[in-house]
Parts: sequence; structure tokens; C-alpha cells
Amino acid sequence: MIAIQKYKQSDATIWDAFVDASKNGTFMLKRGYMDYHSDRFEDCSLLFYDDNRLVALLPASIHGEEMRSHGGLTYGGIIVDKKMTIQLMLSVFEALKEFLAQNNISRLIYKRIPNIYYVYPSDEDLYALFRSGAKLIRRDISSTIFFPDRIRFSERRRRGVKNAIKNGVVVRETNDYAQYISVLADILKKYHNTKPVHTVDEIKLIANRFPENVRLFSAYKNDVMLAGVIGYITPKVVHAQYIANSDEGRLCGALDAVVDYMINIFSDTKLYFDFGISTEKDGQYLNEGLIQQKQEFGGRAVAYDFYELKI
Repeated sequence: MIAIQKYKQSDATIWDAFVDASKNGTFMLKRGYMDYHSDRFEDCSLLFYDDNRLVALLPASIHGEEMRSHGGLTYGGIIVDKKMTIQLMLSVFEALKEFLAQNNISRLIYKRIPNIYYVYPSDEDLYALFRSGAKLIRRDISSTIFFPDRIRFSERRRRGVKNAIKNGVVVRETNDYAQYISVLADILKKYHNTKPVHTVDEIKLIANRFPENVRLFSAYKNDVMLAGVIGYITPKVVHAQYIANSDEGRLCGALDAVVDYMINIFSDTKLYFDFGISTEKDGQYLNEGLIQQKQEFGGRAVAYDFYELKI
């Protein structure tokens, strides 16, 4: 019989150790990442035990009568290890539904972990969602390069790299998050009238907690930052968490040079470069200009799925 415990701060070491040993977890699902914005969300993460053995985790937050997995994360489905079986996952879901009903939660919004992040097959939750009557309510589309069989850059992207070299653009890894966020904020305000999700202090905090996982690569001309990518590094994937390209950077191919640089340094040790989603309005609107740029680098579609499970 599956027993569920709500996460408490004293569980952090157990939680993180399970994520590290899991077949589908990433550093974004560890407590040091999840809890940096704990003041914004009412955490209701769960630990699942089978005969006193920890078998699964669910990062989650409460939003009125709704539970999300997790409100502050891009993805956050059930985290499991190689011992997970279909039968056990079905039992985990039955226990989860009973827990939600007992706590007056009317629906679960389940953000599946995209399968490019798996280190071992982990679709047990997908079958359990189907068996439980969950419905697909949102599908975002990301663009991902598969390193072992890379699609060649388009002619425009190749010209961009050459243009950057001709203009003396230099790419390097840096910790100058303040200048980067400044560039990003200017671009988001000018073209989208929005702000970065993370502040400079939050990015620095995350980078200090996960220095091997959060890394900034930037293009400079005369020591002025023109473009950059904050890469979230996981066992198989380099994910472009933030992409910034100034107006001057657009003219001289700065972002093309950054992407080319990152591909060259990670292609021997990772499987994927994930640019992130190009969809809005719960997946119903495709930003064709944005996705075209990513496809010109060789990115191809990977789905980020959201399910609704009514209780």
C-alpha cells in the first residue's frame, strides 16, 4: 500500500538524493532550485512510500483548489528511479487521487517532464495518466538539436557566424549575470513589453547553488556584451533557459556565434541542445519568426505537455 507524506524542510537531503539517483529528474527538481522562490508558491510536494521505501516524488504547489506540478517550474512530473514499474505507478496514482480528494483538491495540472531529459525510459506516468482519465490540455513546442546526427545550420545562420568572426566578436563563458540580465531586460521591454522571469539576484543565487548546471556564454565586441545564452546543463541536455541578443548583436551575428560555440563544446558530452518553447497562449499560438530562427540552427520539435486530472 502506498503511503504519502507532504514534503517538509527536513526531507531536503532525502529528496535531493532521490532526484540524483532517478531516471527522469534534473537539478531543477532539487530543493535548492525549487525553494529559491518558495515565497511565491504554497508548496505541497509529495513523497510516496511503498512499505517504507521511497518510490516516487511529486514537486507540487497549491493554487486554491488546484494542485500544479509545479507552479514555479517549466516541468515537474512524478520523479522515479529504475525500480518503478507500471503496476507500482498505477498504485502511486490511485494513492495520489485519494490524497487530492481528501484534501479538497478538485484538479491536478500535471506538467510532464519531456522525454529528452530522461536518462532511462520513464513513461510509466503517461500510462497512469491515461488510465486515470487525464486530458491533454496544453502542448508547447520546443526546438531541439540532436547532437549525434546534427542538421546543418541554414545559410543565413552560417553567414551570421562568419559575420561575427569578421566583426571581431569573441565568445566566452562568464559570470557577468548583471550585464547579461541588463541586455535581456532591454530586449524584452523593447520588443515584448515584458521583464525577465528571474532577477539578477535570483540568477546569481541559482548559479552559485548549481555552478556545474547553470552557465552563461556570451558574445563580446570590445568587451561589450552583445548576446548571450544561460545554459541549464543536465545529464543529457543543454537547455537554453534564456537567450538575449542586442540590436548590435543582431547586426553582427553575435547570437549565431554563441550557439555555434556552445554546440562545439557540448556536442561530445551531451545528446541534445534544447532552445525552449516558441508557443504562447497555452500552445495555441506559434511564434513563427522565433521558431524559424531555432529551426535554422537545426532544431526540431519536442513537445512539452500539460495534463489535467479532475478529481
